Amino acid sequence: MKSLLHLLLFFLIPGLLIAQEDLAVIQPHWVNFKDGPNALYKHLTAQAFSHLEIRDAEIAAIQSLDQWKERQAWTQKTLLEVVGPFPEKTPLNPQITRRIEKEKFLLEHVVFESQPGFYVTSTLFIPKGIRGKAPVVIFCSGHAQEAYRSATYQHMILNLVYKGFIVFAFDPVGQGERLEYFDPATNESTIGGPTKQHSYPGAQAFIAGTSQATYMIWDGIRAVDYLLTRKEVDPARIGITGRSGGGTQSAYIAAFDERIYASAPENYITNFKRLWLTHGPQDAEQNFYRGIQQGLDQPDLLIVRAPKPSQMITTTRDIFNIEGAREAATQARKVYESYGAEGLFEMVEDDAAHASTPKNREAMYAFFQRHLQLPGHSMDEPVDTLSKADLQVTPTGQVLTSFEGKRVFDLNQRMLASLPELPRDLVSTAKDLSGYVEPIAPAESMMVGRFQREGYSVEKYLMKGEGDYWIPYLLMKPNQGTTKAVLYLDPSGKATDAAVQGDMEALVRGGAMVLAPDLLNVGEMGQGGFTGDSNFEGHSYNLWFGSILIGRSITGIHAGDANRLVKILQDKEGVTEIRGLAKGAMSSVLLHAAAFNPSISGIALVNPLTSFQELVRDPQYDPSMTAYTVPYSGKAYDLPQLINYLSDRKPLILSSEVPVGEGVKIEELPSPAKNAAQQVVTRSARERQEYLGQWLKP
Repeated sequence: MKSLLHLLLFFLIPGLLIAQEDLAVIQPHWVNFKDGPNALYKHLTAQAFSHLEIRDAEIAAIQSLDQWKERQAWTQKTLLEVVGPFPEKTPLNPQITRRIEKEKFLLEHVVFESQPGFYVTSTLFIPKGIRGKAPVVIFCSGHAQEAYRSATYQHMILNLVYKGFIVFAFDPVGQGERLEYFDPATNESTIGGPTKQHSYPGAQAFIAGTSQATYMIWDGIRAVDYLLTRKEVDPARIGITGRSGGGTQSAYIAAFDERIYASAPENYITNFKRLWLTHGPQDAEQNFYRGIQQGLDQPDLLIVRAPKPSQMITTTRDIFNIEGAREAATQARKVYESYGAEGLFEMVEDDAAHASTPKNREAMYAFFQRHLQLPGHSMDEPVDTLSKADLQVTPTGQVLTSFEGKRVFDLNQRMLASLPELPRDLVSTAKDLSGYVEPIAPAESMMVGRFQREGYSVEKYLMKGEGDYWIPYLLMKPNQGTTKAVLYLDPSGKATDAAVQGDMEALVRGGAMVLAPDLLNVGEMGQGGFTGDSNFEGHSYNLWFGSILIGRSITGIHAGDANRLVKILQDKEGVTEIRGLAKGAMSSVLLHAAAFNPSISGIALVNPLTSFQELVRDPQYDPSMTAYTVPYSGKAYDLPQLINYLSDRKPLILSSEVPVGEGVKIEELPSPAKNAAQQVVTRSARERQEYLGQWLKP
């Protein structure tokens, strides 16, 4: 009777049989492996440090002014390469929407077009009693939703105005009256704070082949263009400042625009080494494409300006590390000393968190008074902040509902190239842009456990990856030997389909081994301590931004580890026929791995991501896809080209009748992939498994 009960349980409740199976490979007490969830961040950090060490050695070797000038010329050229090209200059078409008179100053609210149809909202603060031309300070706002209307920023602006400076403050895109994702009825953001307003379209910009930084720097350059049309402004006395994200913008704009004479970025400048060791890469506009790989660091934003006056404003408990700030200042001082202009560079610091302090504000006022030749007292004065109504620039309070303007999303569309069906250099281009590193040495692996199921075993392994980390994987092996294998890639982790009667078992029963890994940031290797400031529903864009800084992509790293696993199947398991199956966004990884490795003889994609360009074209794209895209691919190739390239491997695309939120529907699959792959809509797991069984057959 007991045997009959066991038999019934086997057929009716298969899940009970594996209730005791622990499909996790890494055990909590294995201290050499337990930090897997942080492995991707650490791997990116190690590569960043390698580039930064080379740069620091080059800086340390500079001994003369001629060498510094040579370095400055190189820096200027490289900055333009990693950020540019900028758009052409087009008419600003400025409009003064309102003028408001106060006791000590006038307000002029201005809207101008930094690019055609791309409107910038701004306010010009003009002190009363100006005689002739006066100095101007451009004020860049940090990550406050209301931008320069925040009480902290108003305090700084009005103090400068009271001291006789014209101040020009403009809204960064995604802030103030330039929200891009908002409810028109309430003017409230629908996507979160400024970092998300920047990073959601900023990710699309990177894919398209440009950057959020490019757009935001260009807004600042065009702000200078506007100021030079004003009769009150002295073109020889232009300064710029801003705190936090405004420190980022002011440092960037001053590095790119030689017309800015004095620059005082606050709470931003550190160096990348200290940033990676602490808070990590920040939101979209704070990252230059391949900036670290090309030999740049934050101190270069100061070095390239010498000997123009520069001031670093810092705090000791800032998120932008103070040790890095001091190291950046040390490097900058050397170039100023070579020019004999030691007095034109300074660093001030106060004991505070990421904040504006009276001491630092007074140092900033004095800096501009000295270098923009407007003497006076530098005391930080109390001010009466202006009302929301006083500072409203547009009729509706948002530029997109007041003017028929464009968003960053619209600008990104212009960057997308019309791609050929099959570029001659597709593989080399994809390798370069994805940052793929060819596996050379055989990968080390170790077995850590095994379970026996009916007709097959489930073995657990660890494999040494590209860097100092180990990839956990499951290997399902039929009891009867086989020389076939399937590399099974799932963005939700190796264990998702590993259950009895799951898709992996169907492939095993079809006569193939199945190897299913948790690649970096997936499954046992996912959800580490770093989330970043641009995290969308658990999907950290900041990790992806970090890979962009060093000329890699997460997809390229994954593809390298996937091909290491292929080599293990060949060398250790004696497999001679290897196919790849990928679900959802992991299809991008498989397509790259297969394009780079002819040993993968067939591919199947389930509810796949099938186009990078389609993500750029979708104003409400799925954030879970971002990490699996390749930056700058929009100018060179897309996944349909890879599918077409792999047409001789008979790609199979399976799409659920009821999509699960991942990928692109088959009817939306871009050409030429429509003609290169067999496409099937499945209506059940059983039907999908039947197709996979057929796909396994020769």
